[in-house]
Amino acid sequence: MQNVERTMVNQLRRHGFDMDVIEQTPTPFYCYDMNLLNRTIGRILQETAGAPYVVHYAIKANSNPHILSTIAHSGLGADVVSGGEIRVALNNGFKAENINFSGVAKTDWEIQLGLECGIGCFNVESSAELQVINDIAGKMGKTAPVAFRVNPDIDAHTHRFITTGTAANKFGIAMDELDSVIDLSQRMNHVKLLGLHFHIGSQITQMQPFVMLCDTINHMVERYNRLGIHFEHINVGGGLGIDYSSPDEHPFAPFRDYFDTFKKGLAPLHGMPIHFELGRAIVASCGTLISRVVYIKENKGKKFALIDAGMNDLIRPALYGAHHVIQNLTSNERACETYEVAGPVCESSDVFATDCHLPLTRRGDILAIRSAGAYGESMASCYNMRPLPACVCCPAPEN
Repeated sequence: MQNVERTMVNQLRRHGFDMDVIEQTPTPFYCYDMNLLNRTIGRILQETAGAPYVVHYAIKANSNPHILSTIAHSGLGADVVSGGEIRVALNNGFKAENINFSGVAKTDWEIQLGLECGIGCFNVESSAELQVINDIAGKMGKTAPVAFRVNPDIDAHTHRFITTGTAANKFGIAMDELDSVIDLSQRMNHVKLLGLHFHIGSQITQMQPFVMLCDTINHMVERYNRLGIHFEHINVGGGLGIDYSSPDEHPFAPFRDYFDTFKKGLAPLHGMPIHFELGRAIVASCGTLISRVVYIKENKGKKFALIDAGMNDLIRPALYGAHHVIQNLTSNERACETYEVAGPVCESSDVFATDCHLPLTRRGDILAIRSAGAYGESMASCYNMRPLPACVCCPAPEN
């Protein structure tokens, strides 16, 4: 290990980094701060205590088995979007009755699997899907529990690739079509309508879109109550964002503001169970992608720090232009330089940061790409025939 100042080592350990482990593990790899994950879950449980809230973890954010088993052990449910995620949820301790199955194009075998396992709810996205679920359930002699995902046409003002609740998106049932879909369900013998489901986007950091969602839900529930249609629960989805710019100062999503928004906004529902499907807000902050500098390169006055992690390991910057704080864990230099931090993949978009200010960086230095616990490992690929990144949990999970 390089001669890292003791104060830096102590600081890193407070943030979940074990430098001895980091030095000994081949890069690139994901490092998960399990203490921070448990503290995050604790905050969620604290903010929802006493309320009729059911929190599900969106497995698509991170399906690492250590992450999943820790979350399942806490008692949270699971939100899944594929048959594979149903299996991994059950294999890691989630109860079938606490699993919600979302997704805009559920296949026949996935629907059959959900029915066989006895999952809690299918979040249905179209009348065509509803018909298929009813047919398959009938052949199996079962009744499928369903909620209808409504597209409320609310713009959450996030990146266009992670906005899901506007009329232009592929997700959900349009508001003006919902009556006919509900009527259709009431004529079916093998589905049971439990409620309504919403999800307006991802990485939402302002509460106003959620306030608008609450208003929409209140009006809809009141209207259907007048028509004699009473729902057992409402699912508001997820979408709560984190502070990617200040991972140490703000390691937690604003859970209090978030849940208070729904407590106040949905007060007219008089204690109806409210389901949440949080992913990023639970796991993003606890994950860091660790990489090693392979070369320092200069081209026409521009300096590049070329690292051994690539867009196949963490695709968010290439896909969304997403920002992640990058730290040099091993440089003791006081002088700083501006680098473009880029990976080895044969694509011009394989760039993690274009104007990254780091202490003077050399070949062999270890960089930490922070807040990578969500949509990092779960979206990793073997593009360019590169191996999938390994993972290390700090502290290591007990056997």
